Amino acid sequence: MDERRIIHEITPLMGRDVLYIADRRKKEFTYPIHNHEVFELNYVEHASGVRRIVGDSSEVIGEYDLVLITSPDLEHVWEQYHCNSDNIREITVQFNFHTGENTLFSSTPFLPIMKMMNEARKGLSFPVSAIMKVYGMLDSLSGIKEGFYAVVQFLTILYELSKCEGAKPLASSSFAKIAVEDDSRRILKVKNFISNNYMEEVRLAQLADIAGMSPSAFSRFFKLHTGRNLTDYIIDIRLGAASRMLVDTSRSVSEISYQCGFNNLSNFNRIFKKKKNCSPTEFRENYRKTRIIV
Repeated sequence: MDERRIIHEITPLMGRDVLYIADRRKKEFTYPIHNHEVFELNYVEHASGVRRIVGDSSEVIGEYDLVLITSPDLEHVWEQYHCNSDNIREITVQFNFHTGENTLFSSTPFLPIMKMMNEARKGLSFPVSAIMKVYGMLDSLSGIKEGFYAVVQFLTILYELSKCEGAKPLASSSFAKIAVEDDSRRILKVKNFISNNYMEEVRLAQLADIAGMSPSAFSRFFKLHTGRNLTDYIIDIRLGAASRMLVDTSRSVSEISYQCGFNNLSNFNRIFKKKKNCSPTEFRENYRKTRIIV
């Protein structure tokens, strides 16, 4: 048995089922870290102090929290941590939509929803302004008796969320094992090169050459298209890969740091703590505490 395994939840959705809605009041979170095949929108209120873990993202939530997860491999959990509330409300909507080409969801009216669901493969956290916009529909969803109307209302919730600004991706691409996608072919080539070579030294001149630009022009071009400077982007890729290795392997922190392209252990520890608010060892231990042996 392997303590690094996580629970793969078997959801209640069966056969032709589309939605599973659980609206419950509780005093604590006890379910361990898990993943599942179906998509999930999870809303939590009055649970300030709970720690939400999605992939390599770990955040303490406030009074309202709404997250969409659409990857079957992305582990997640809401754990009690510093929450003392005895009136927590959690609304979990698990859904199973066929979203491939030549389906209803590939048609023009659904494109905003599909774009959002693609982004949510890393987990997507919505701001309070978005939560308030859909709160009334979420609040009444479990009371709808006819399945058709429940599905229509849930699709409306997704559509309204897809139009909101400020949604934040949670897990890093490299941790969530999400393929690099970009509108610019130049940037895509560079990102793919970084994804395949982050464990080695990656030089600005090398990347600029791939993009067919001078180093200074490429630096400006990269930041314009990604919103991040090149150094920060490479560090985030390396940290995501390191976080995944901390969770999935028993390799030493030192071995992981060098395998992920960090030039020395102290540098890795410093950067990791700055970005993740905990040491690599603490990150690994926290994950193991939220898992069970299966």
